[in-house]
Amino acid sequence: MLPVGWLVFAVVLAVLLSMWVTFTLTRLDRLHARVDAAWAALDAQLVRRAAALQHVAESPDSGLSVPLRAPCDEVARAALAARTQDAARQSTENAVGRMISSVAERADLLRPDAEAELGEGAERVQVARRFYNDAVRDTRALRSRRMPRLLRLAGRRAMPQFFDIDDTVILPARRPETAPAVDAGPTDAKDAI
Repeated sequence: MLPVGWLVFAVVLAVLLSMWVTFTLTRLDRLHARVDAAWAALDAQLVRRAAALQHVAESPDSGLSVPLRAPCDEVARAALAARTQDAARQSTENAVGRMISSVAERADLLRPDAEAELGEGAERVQVARRFYNDAVRDTRALRSRRMPRLLRLAGRRAMPQFFDIDDTVILPARRPETAPAVDAGPTDAKDAI
């Protein structure tokens, strides 16, 4: 090639490389913003779940037995005081999940509104944690590629960490107290016509 051809090739290559770096950097920034937003949503749902447990523990008409009230309140207060995203927070949230599970075992004593409050809080934590961990997985996958790592496109941002807790709380479905009478319909073939 002529020197002009090499120059054009070099310019095109530089433009393509800078476009790729810009695209990757923008995508990485969006993924980090997604992780931050997902963490904020997860944190809100964790606080909501702990507040629901505390509300059930403090409410005298919730149906919760007296021996369970103090441990539930203690665990809920510890979870509401936790604000970091570390192993201590994960163990605190696991304690909340275990306490809700132990309350769920005695769900027949709970009032339906208290049971629904705990169940909804647990379900929302499951969904929020799934979104957060998906965002972390995508961000870590992009950051682990060779070129973003070599070019240090993430800058000084810390590698996002997964938030692993046991959030498999299953509250039993409440059976209706009185079943409505159901019309059985006609008893023989002549009545059906």
